[in-house]
Amino acid sequence: MKYKSYTAKTYKEIPQVQKALTEEQMFDIDVVSKVFPFKVNNYVIDELIDWDNPLEDPIFRLTFPQRGMLLDEDYETIAKLIKEGAPEEKIKQVANEIRMKLNPHPAGQKYNVPEIDGVRLEGAQHKYKETILFFPKQGQTCHAYCSFCFRWPQFVGIEELKFAMKEVDILIEYIKRNETITDILFTGGDPMIMNAKVFASYIRPILDANIPHLKTIRIGTKVLGFWPYKFLTDPDAQEMLDLFKEIVDRGYHLAFMAHFNHYKELRTDAVKEATEKVLETGAVIRTQSPILRHINDSANVWATMWKEQVQMRMVPYYMFMARDTGAQHYFGVPLVRAWEIFRDAYKQVSGLARTVKGPSMSATPGKVRILGVSEINGEKVIVLDFLQGRNPDWVGKPFFAKYDENAMWLDELKPLEGDEFFFEKELEEILGLEKVQN
Repeated sequence: MKYKSYTAKTYKEIPQVQKALTEEQMFDIDVVSKVFPFKVNNYVIDELIDWDNPLEDPIFRLTFPQRGMLLDEDYETIAKLIKEGAPEEKIKQVANEIRMKLNPHPAGQKYNVPEIDGVRLEGAQHKYKETILFFPKQGQTCHAYCSFCFRWPQFVGIEELKFAMKEVDILIEYIKRNETITDILFTGGDPMIMNAKVFASYIRPILDANIPHLKTIRIGTKVLGFWPYKFLTDPDAQEMLDLFKEIVDRGYHLAFMAHFNHYKELRTDAVKEATEKVLETGAVIRTQSPILRHINDSANVWATMWKEQVQMRMVPYYMFMARDTGAQHYFGVPLVRAWEIFRDAYKQVSGLARTVKGPSMSATPGKVRILGVSEINGEKVIVLDFLQGRNPDWVGKPFFAKYDENAMWLDELKPLEGDEFFFEKELEEILGLEKVQN
């Protein structure tokens, strides 16, 4: 299959859209896409979406902007400008004002940018000692955009909101000087948007550097879900697979961090064949997704997805909470409800699928997991711990929050005792130091 993408300017050319959606529904898409990025491709259109009932289809909701993604006030503001025929620059200005209200850099990302010899590595993040995130410049787009994406600022044309980096030599030097780093995660966007030659221009210098403490190369990608033909019919399909094998043959663990948000993405012939080809290189495929209202907020959806992933020789890895950015009000699931869904799904699968961790918030202090709901001295509490922390000593220590069935993020919780959680003072000190350094 030859790749073809559609954006807010061209999606009305899609025959299925013309047949299935009303003018009013398309206008809603037009309004919301002025604020949030919109891109879909022919594989998603032809093989994943049920066009007999698109508004109820999880993949349609995953890729097409939904009216509820904008608060009513913001929707009406943009809609009015469009109806009045306002200039694009005016609409863009107002859209940017709305974006700035939506927490474009959640989880303290601005504190994660490392530096070396006084130079900030703007295309990298180093939050946890073992893992550095790398945003290659040519990988800062995707085959299609997820409507919930917490990295939506990468795609809306505001340069100061982007993480991106072209030079790899300075990154290699930083890794060499930080011997705690064992993993590098290529992320984006989607690094698999790059062709094999461009990807090789980043990966081979890292391999050739022979950094003794660097053991794992991770690729964070949605390509299997949104464009499996990357490994089947694209002109460089075999070249990319050969590059994966080269990474493995050089002694690295290649972790293919695949994003699947619904089991429907696992069921096409193309994704099954592409998965086998990636596994044949020696890579390990681990799967992750946020839990999302309107898309996968069902225990049966998660249990089915984990079971089918295990059958396809994938390793279920993470259930995340939708980050406190963008349209969290539309996609977010309360913490308690997410834990109930996780637990009900976990009960339905064998031990091979219980590799999955979650529900987890990638919050400013670290990855905070909801362990469950319990009682202490007759008082209902939420039990949490750290899967990762800015201070590794925080990891694995249970702590307690007052029960709140509506809370959707860490900063909405109150500690069971005292005025703050055990890590908060130290977090302020850590971030204070990083503010000086950065």
